Amino acid sequence: MPKSRLLLLAAVFVASMAATGCESLSYKPKAAGREGEITVVIDSTHWNGPLGEVLKEELAPWIATLPAPEPYFDLKPTALPNQRIFEGVRALKNLVFAAPLGDDTQEARFIRSRLDSAAVEAVMGGRAAVIARRDLWREDQQVYYLLGATAEDVAQVLRENGEQIRYAFNAITRERMHEDMFEKGRQPDIEQRLLETHGFAVDAQHDYQVAIDTTQFVWLRRIVSPDSWRSLFVWYTDEATPADLTPEWILAARNRLTRTHVNGNLGDYVTVDERRPLEWENINFLDRFGYEVRGLWHMVGDGPDGTQVAAGMGGPFVTYGFYDQDSGRTYVIDGMVFAPGFEKRDFLRQMEVIAWSFRTAAEAEADSLRRASTP
Repeated sequence: MPKSRLLLLAAVFVASMAATGCESLSYKPKAAGREGEITVVIDSTHWNGPLGEVLKEELAPWIATLPAPEPYFDLKPTALPNQRIFEGVRALKNLVFAAPLGDDTQEARFIRSRLDSAAVEAVMGGRAAVIARRDLWREDQQVYYLLGATAEDVAQVLRENGEQIRYAFNAITRERMHEDMFEKGRQPDIEQRLLETHGFAVDAQHDYQVAIDTTQFVWLRRIVSPDSWRSLFVWYTDEATPADLTPEWILAARNRLTRTHVNGNLGDYVTVDERRPLEWENINFLDRFGYEVRGLWHMVGDGPDGTQVAAGMGGPFVTYGFYDQDSGRTYVIDGMVFAPGFEKRDFLRQMEVIAWSFRTAAEAEADSLRRASTP
């Protein structure tokens, strides 16, 4: 958020704590609701107007790197006509309050009630702001207040901070999904084998199998049915430097690896579908320099003239390439989904969850010692 937009509100939420009492409790129940959904507390007039359009653009842009576009999040607009509705709303996982303080709506009155008079005066004087609260009413909950005097002010502060807000919602979504995915059990024997053989591990879900485990390459696969699967592979090398690490290098490495290891029964193989959009960004991957690359893969075979011929299968992928300074290794972690007839967004997020569970043997040992020393 630009400094001109920062608003330091020391007394924010003090009135609400006294009114609700929930924040003073040591125990909070888990947040409820569907994963991948953000509830937006907003008046219907604003939802159907320019502010609603900005909310959709910033929080739920269409994901172009899926076979059929899906929104980044599903937005659910909700008004606050009475206390009963609020009791239900505050139990949800992801919440955004977007009501201009200058309005006379129930939603605006609710937000004003959570600010002291100095904060309200500052906002009405033009100091728009974003306030984030983690676990405000429930555990594993993310709440955002978008503060502005007018709808235009709220829209502008959202434009300036939309990417960070979306990132925060995605991060807590991964945390909650990790808990859901592994509540049925993990496979610690697979994880330990990876640590001992390769010096790294990722969490192995209960129904994944090791399809390939060879020099510097491991492929984990979950077959849901003959026509649906998810997979994740990890490859590493000591021969690359951070200067080599580019999206082009990552994609070239991915194509080499899938041609060698991810094959069909008729000699066909997986490769990046360059007919469709690819997206990448420089990221901090678990405190490591890296890139995230997204796009579509498809199965191809080599034609008589050496050109690639599409074999009919395909789906989305997400690939992380990063450099681990402590070991001097460069890693590529790739998650693929094949699920014809199903929406793919949440399946691909499951691949993100597993990828972000990555740790080196040194990190795993340090974490084990830390847990052992905790009373």
